[in-house]
Amino acid sequence: MSFIDRIDPELVGAVDLMPAERFAAIGEDPPRARQLTEEYQRLLRDALPKTNVTIEETSFPGPDCEIPVVIYQPPTPAPRGGLLWMHGGGYIVGTARADYHGVGFAERAGCTVVSVDYRLAPESTYKESIADCFAALNWMVGNADELGIDRERIAIGGGSAGGGLTAGLAHYNRDHGGPQLQLQLQLYPMIDDKHDTPSGHEITHPKVWHRKVSLAAWKMYLGAEYGTDQVSPYAAAARATDFSDLPPAFVTVGALDLFRDENIDYARRLMAAGVPTDLQVYPGMIHGAKLSVPGAAVSKRMRTEYRDAVKRAIG
Repeated sequence: MSFIDRIDPELVGAVDLMPAERFAAIGEDPPRARQLTEEYQRLLRDALPKTNVTIEETSFPGPDCEIPVVIYQPPTPAPRGGLLWMHGGGYIVGTARADYHGVGFAERAGCTVVSVDYRLAPESTYKESIADCFAALNWMVGNADELGIDRERIAIGGGSAGGGLTAGLAHYNRDHGGPQLQLQLQLYPMIDDKHDTPSGHEITHPKVWHRKVSLAAWKMYLGAEYGTDQVSPYAAAARATDFSDLPPAFVTVGALDLFRDENIDYARRLMAAGVPTDLQVYPGMIHGAKLSVPGAAVSKRMRTEYRDAVKRAIG
């Protein structure tokens, strides 16, 4: 059976909505890829229904640069739970203006969402990206009173590259004495720079996130560490060996996602270390299709499950 034939029938049309040009540009022309991605994300934002969630764009001084953030506030009484969100985009594209997720979590879980505009490759490497996310986490907790956040109800989360940053940040936060976290929400996280798994070799279709473009993105993100045995678990969490004292995890991925096997293995290793872990694998789901076909039944199930995980943890 072909790759297309295995996709959930409601999602097959999503393949045509994911232009091969955008994926190719990520590995070959990042500025062009960012332009194409912003056009795609603008369409997603325009399609969202009206909301009572307020959206504020601001910034704060980081260790060595100004770090932009977008704050999503629901009309619910403070103090609320706080979710630090890290956007996807292969570590190369994307911005903090992630209304689909920010508004969705604020509405469903009643939490404040802070989405961080971390530095991207190839201009920066994972060292700057993870530092920006850790700075944003500490800024959010340090300004909890002003943001209406309960410091005892903090979670981190992200999708794809943002999911990878979530996994890496969980380790980084533990190792650097950061705040206590109630949840690490990993949506189809990008955590393995080798992709040396069955799904890592199987997914090659040019109109979905595939092996070739993913390896090109990893090369830019890791810089001099790419292809070596020195890759940090803060960059590629699959390289981690110490899973002790990590926060509870929720990991979700599609059965036809490039990251399927590495995500399943990572969740297994979390469980083996005694970390409370919920793993969800969705048949027929391809990478990111819940965004382009939000009305599909499998998209609704995935979205409900991960939003409810945040609600249970910090809502």
